[in-house]
Amino acid sequence: MVKIVARKSLGLHHVYDIGVEQDHNFVIHGGLVASNCFNKSHSTAYGYVTYQTAYLKANYPLEYMAALLTANSNDTDKVQKYISTCLSMNIQIEPPDVNRSGLDFTPVNGKILFGLSAVRNLGQGAIASILSARTEGGPFTSLADFCDRVDLRAVNRRTLESLIYCGAFDQFDPNRQQLLKDAELVYEWAQSRAKDKATGQGNIFDLLGGSFGSLDNGQGTKNTYDSAPKAKPVPDLPPQEKLRMEKELLGFYVSDHPLKSIRQSAKILAPINLVQLGEQAENSLVCAVAMLNGVKKVVTKKGDPMAILQIEDLTTTTEAVVFPKTYERIFNLLQVDARLIIWGKVDRRDEQTQLIVEDAETVENIQMVMVELTPQQASQLEEQDKLRTILKEQAGDKDKPKVPVIGVIQAGGYRQLVRLGRQFWVQDSINAVTALQSANFPARIQPLVN
Repeated sequence: MVKIVARKSLGLHHVYDIGVEQDHNFVIHGGLVASNCFNKSHSTAYGYVTYQTAYLKANYPLEYMAALLTANSNDTDKVQKYISTCLSMNIQIEPPDVNRSGLDFTPVNGKILFGLSAVRNLGQGAIASILSARTEGGPFTSLADFCDRVDLRAVNRRTLESLIYCGAFDQFDPNRQQLLKDAELVYEWAQSRAKDKATGQGNIFDLLGGSFGSLDNGQGTKNTYDSAPKAKPVPDLPPQEKLRMEKELLGFYVSDHPLKSIRQSAKILAPINLVQLGEQAENSLVCAVAMLNGVKKVVTKKGDPMAILQIEDLTTTTEAVVFPKTYERIFNLLQVDARLIIWGKVDRRDEQTQLIVEDAETVENIQMVMVELTPQQASQLEEQDKLRTILKEQAGDKDKPKVPVIGVIQAGGYRQLVRLGRQFWVQDSINAVTALQSANFPARIQPLVN
């Protein structure tokens, strides 16, 4: 027991009550504090664990993040969050690999490798067969070698296709479409060989490769797999299709991300990532660049259509709502896998944060008006007023999509980009550039995506 000798108000602060449910974690009676406080040994243990994890993250970042991803592999939101953390730490995440991946996320050569257990349609029996064949016979040398050595009762056609789609065979051939076509022939070839082995029937190529290695220039059984059938050459899958299948099978974009190529240019327009949405004040206006993962059309009580969107960026996924008036204007843009610039307001309901969409545009259609300013122009009130007047004249209808305006302040080696507020965005980029140039403000149109 200790006696309270003074009390001082510190105002309102966020606190964590770790006491008895529906009670305080201390009781004052006669100026004394009762022992319902948080146990010091308990808090010491928490502090020690915090120190340990912080030490591991600082000194063994690869191993720590790999363990964190493995421990949370069943929680898609957490894994995406940790993958984003890895990217911010300059740790690259690689797709699964039939020759290097283990069961879980593994640190390899300064990168983290996806585990085979993370691949959908790949059961425990298939994983055990792959790891066993690799342990007994060494790394696989080709798709035919793989199909010949694993247990095809465990590794079926669907499993093989899943491994190809997610990039697990890219080391043999980065053309996944070619691998898929080859797999149709190679799988049947391997099944036939498995039946022959089961009945004790040999294959002339096996005999030559195994008993008369000198006839194939010392290459051993390599000729066995040279005899495997191969499909006619075909072009590779489009990059977007590759990424779509990766996301379907792994739950994430791994080898690349549709938004990664525009990450730097998008920063000019989008000041926040979706993971920062909860940090914004309610009803504040925000702008974000996101992928559209899902569209659920809803009809209001009045019969008006609206939509609930599932969107994601490089940091997280979240929900966005499009009310009828906005939906009527942008519904044709709401296509799954579309890359969008979204403007909206932060809304909090039932302790959840969501984005109320006010406007959107596909990144491919976004153009920016770049206005070049000298440091003198940027600091002089007269020049500022002249620029403001021109932009307001070019603003047009407030309910229609507008073109962002970016100020470029440059002198010698100094260069700074300034994102002007939406009230200064223009309706027609060509007319705006003409008006700016006429007022001696060098201006040009620049697409967000080249």
